[in-house]
Amino acid sequence: MAFEDIQFPVYRKYKNNTSFFKVLSRDAFEEIQIIGSKSKLSMVKAERLPEKNHIYDLVYNYAQFGSEITENEWLMALRKV
Repeated sequence: MAFEDIQFPVYRKYKNNTSFFKVLSRDAFEEIQIIGSKSKLSMVKAERLPEKNHIYDLVYNYAQFGSEITENEWLMALRKV
């Protein structure tokens, strides 16, 4: 499936529950990082190849390091920010 066929946003998280992702497009995503009892929200605009590869992995290769989540799970993590 090509990027053009993906219905954004796409929601993912790392298996250790330390980062939650909302992929907005092939060039942008939001990340909630949980560090101890604190949380931080970051907006990332993919301008370099490593960032673009990270988005590709979040969309297609996430099973190796993470899992798919629902919008509600994202919103629950967002409430902690």
